[in-house]
Amino acid sequence: MADIIPFRAVRPRADLADRIAALPYDVYNRNEAREAVRGDDYTFLRIDRPETQFPEGYDMYAPEVYEKAREMLDQMMADGLFVQEEKEAYYVYELVMDGRSQVGIGACASVDDYDAQVIKKHENTRADKEADRIRHVDVCSAQTGPIFLAYRRREEIEREVRQVMEGDPVYDFTAADGVTHRLWVIDRAEAVERIRDAFRRVESIYIADGHHRCASAVRVSKKRRAAFPDYTGKEEFNYFLSVLFPDDQLMIMDYNRVVKPGADFDESGLIDQVKAAFSLEKMGKESYKPQKKGEIGMYYRDDWYRLTINSRCYTGDPVEDLDVAILQRELLEPVFGIVDPKVDERIDFVGGIRGLAELERRVHTDATVAFAMFPTDIHELFAVSDAGKLMPPKSTWFEPKLRSGLLIHCMEEPGTGGGKE
Repeated sequence: MADIIPFRAVRPRADLADRIAALPYDVYNRNEAREAVRGDDYTFLRIDRPETQFPEGYDMYAPEVYEKAREMLDQMMADGLFVQEEKEAYYVYELVMDGRSQVGIGACASVDDYDAQVIKKHENTRADKEADRIRHVDVCSAQTGPIFLAYRRREEIEREVRQVMEGDPVYDFTAADGVTHRLWVIDRAEAVERIRDAFRRVESIYIADGHHRCASAVRVSKKRRAAFPDYTGKEEFNYFLSVLFPDDQLMIMDYNRVVKPGADFDESGLIDQVKAAFSLEKMGKESYKPQKKGEIGMYYRDDWYRLTINSRCYTGDPVEDLDVAILQRELLEPVFGIVDPKVDERIDFVGGIRGLAELERRVHTDATVAFAMFPTDIHELFAVSDAGKLMPPKSTWFEPKLRSGLLIHCMEEPGTGGGKE
């Protein structure tokens, strides 16, 4: 049911892959991005964050900023820093972090599948972030950062992956953050058709990470459809760059919370208020990491506590029964008055990659209390998406991050054809 197609990727020369590949544009704030590209003429972050090529304080959404991204991409291609695959292919992409391997398929997914909810989302997007990537994709006429998709494992796809991984990869490098990246190309016609046919039998595909990039690619596609009088539905702009992982490959890390003091919060009765909704056990000074769903770690006044969610809190609803949703409903809103965590400045979200020491540091500096969460399971994400619902903000933190610039999907300009058969 899913139309997951091979494509002729534009990708770095093998000797430059480690220098060009970059973390996603949205893991950096503006100052971090500027610092990351300083003195580096190869990193793809220059193209993903083209405002770094302008004076500090320059309007990062100005038309000339996006034109600069297109200019730099075109120049790198003209200089031979990238090659384009001769045949349509799938790409096996392995990431290894802390000894753990995660393997997915690089491909292009269908805009029509997104509209038909074969490709399902679990969070909403912000209009300003979406508008930025719409301009970037449209001006560059290319998708440069893959959307992170997930699906229920199929053995026939895994067989093809295992077979190609017996050979040498076209890329094999370890980035500065310690994550190893390897890429293999599947371009034999028989293997390509077997993979495409196997994906046709996948009923649902899920956006794990990259909702803004996905929504932007869809918007650009619809804009180009309207501008293309001979539109057939097979043009390159009807598909978006993705890496698809089977459910048994994915690692979701905890996404933790810290709460800063509010003017109307009485701290003296916090422990008694917590006991109203959770079983509470004092764990002492040593950091406590929740061991299973239904457990939450709380750091307060130099001590760690284990909070166990009471059975009465469960409703049978896939969203309301998430640990992060129960914490919000039973504690953050009634006790701290945090009604909308998306906008309330008293709450911050800390990715699990930063460790529990970061939660302790925050409580010793600017926060009152910190909560360590058990990671949301990928099948909880599937259940929410299948129900057509949305997860609370900051429910999932995926690691390791896919690199931008390793695979680029170039789209045809309106009127130039280039359809898919």
